[in-house]
Amino acid sequence: MVTAERSAAVGISCALGATVFFSLNDLSIKFLSGAYPLHEIVFVRAAVALLITLMVIMPLDGGWAALKTRRPMIHVLRGICVVIANSAFFAGIAAMPLADASAIFFVAPLFITGLSVVVLGEVVGFRRWIAVVVGLIGVIIVVQPTGAGFSAVALLPAIAALAYAGLQTMTRYTGMSERASTMSFYIQLTFMIVTGILALSLGDGRYSGSDNEALEFFLRPWLMPPLWDGVIMLALGAVSACAGYLISQAYRGTDAGLVAPFEYTALLLAVFWGIVIWGEWPVWTTWIGILLIAGSGIFVALREAKLGGKPSAKRVAGRR
Repeated sequence: MVTAERSAAVGISCALGATVFFSLNDLSIKFLSGAYPLHEIVFVRAAVALLITLMVIMPLDGGWAALKTRRPMIHVLRGICVVIANSAFFAGIAAMPLADASAIFFVAPLFITGLSVVVLGEVVGFRRWIAVVVGLIGVIIVVQPTGAGFSAVALLPAIAALAYAGLQTMTRYTGMSERASTMSFYIQLTFMIVTGILALSLGDGRYSGSDNEALEFFLRPWLMPPLWDGVIMLALGAVSACAGYLISQAYRGTDAGLVAPFEYTALLLAVFWGIVIWGEWPVWTTWIGILLIAGSGIFVALREAKLGGKPSAKRVAGRR
């Protein structure tokens, strides 16, 4: 009993720690989004995270032999999905409140439920489908597609959630055949390759000058950051590597139904950062949407754990 309780405490602590790191990642990128291009920030972050993965995490997870993979195409597809998820989400938070974007993104576990039926042939019961519908209603309430204040930018976190769902569906497909450190390595490598190509294509700022904040986040030229901004960029790499490792540890030894609900503290952190730093007070409809999305996501996680399924909210080797 003591061992089980200790394992649960460690799992919850790791999940909360990972959630804090993910939140700091989102906060920092939103903070930098007004001056630097996304591909510069992500390239530096990926380079540092890759170095930490190789020098610290991988030796703790079986050594560099873990770099060998029997499913290279799965890693390519996962890398594409995570690049799309990152690009869409970070472009979204550059132009909209952090709490709104985070709430919309957290519909990802519900998308995973749907994709698990189509791609993996899993059976999903009536109650979980109801939870999916409730979560989607929450997204509609936050986005307000028919309201006067609707902006197409609000669709970016939804695109990010769908891409992330594809990433985790493929993670389910690989099962236990690949280590978390292996998946993390190839994701960071993909980030470096894609952002390096974008830097060569867009880094001189030849296409910058757009009035659209989200688009300008991609087109802005590379800049040499001052000391403080440079420190933040480097720290992002450490934050990303630590978050991926902690969330992997959380799910490795603890029941998913116990761990997954604690990830939704990220929504509260997003609200907190938005209020404290940018004065972004969520409107009442956003609060309703957050409650519906979080409630349905937690229900799906608990239901899958009860039925012995894999966790919908599982991030394995990195969310963003």
